Amino acid sequence: MSSTVSGFKPRHLVSMLELEKNELINLIDRAQYFKNLIKSNQLPPNNLDQALKGKTSALLFTKRSTRTRISSEGAVVYFGGHPFFLNQNDIQLGVNESLLDTVKVLSSMTSCIFARVNSHNDIQELCKYSSVPVINSLCDTFHPLQSIADLLTIKEQFSDLYDPVEKSFKGKLKLTWIGDANNVINDLSIACLKFGINVSVVLPKNIQFNNDIYLKGKEISKENNVKFEILNDPVIGCLNSNILVTDTFVSMGEEDSKLEKLKKFENLQINSNLVKSSKVNSNWIFMHCLPRHKEEVSDEVFYSDNSVVFQEAENRLYAAISAIEGFVINKGKLV
Repeated sequence: MSSTVSGFKPRHLVSMLELEKNELINLIDRAQYFKNLIKSNQLPPNNLDQALKGKTSALLFTKRSTRTRISSEGAVVYFGGHPFFLNQNDIQLGVNESLLDTVKVLSSMTSCIFARVNSHNDIQELCKYSSVPVINSLCDTFHPLQSIADLLTIKEQFSDLYDPVEKSFKGKLKLTWIGDANNVINDLSIACLKFGINVSVVLPKNIQFNNDIYLKGKEISKENNVKFEILNDPVIGCLNSNILVTDTFVSMGEEDSKLEKLKKFENLQINSNLVKSSKVNSNWIFMHCLPRHKEEVSDEVFYSDNSVVFQEAENRLYAAISAIEGFVINKGKLV
């Protein structure tokens, strides 16, 4: 049972699975709204830039980061709050204090907790005992802030195909993922299917997609009349695709098995030969959550005019701002 303060049970951002379609759309729309404000040098209305004035937010990171740290700290500051970055060397977590004790202390002093941790079990424990909203900033199973940023990027790039009334692409777009069955695609596939985007996931034959997420994805794809498939052939997977996406083949914590892992991904680099042979859509874009390694994507694609990786990275800031507004300031009321 979650901890409470004055009867308030915080709502947490754990994964795309826990969001209704209209809630996901709202988070993306609000991210775009705040981006437009910031780009035009406007302050948010209703003194939102002071919403966290005098309050602190904990950034509990047991994994290093670049985009996650900058975007989450920037989002807290945007609302007038003060972020505390806490890595394993800064606090007693895992040394002389349990996760339970740590989260009780942190949530008693802060307005929210951004948690970038190793295990999904850690996120679940944080949510169970925290008296303030926990925003999952990455665990080994999910990466929801990345999905919000990615969907914002896709919406910006394919605005001409977006139906503002239905708030969906209604099956007009196809995203192809080539890479590992990891936390990024777990959330991204669910988010895309809810948004009306067809999804093809290309994996090596000896790597299995998360079965629970696959089954949920098939259910959502049927509801939204879009396609969701798991393949092993990148040429087939990329056919008529609009969005090509990959990620690191060797995640943090897998360094000891790097050579073995990379061998599984031979011939799965996204490069110009694959783009030409697979007959992708003429308006295709390339995305990557970064950091990138050359075995995943060639320089020719990564730095091409079709690549939107740095726009995608910037959008992590607006995703974090939207998440704070929705889960912390509005207390989980997303619509």
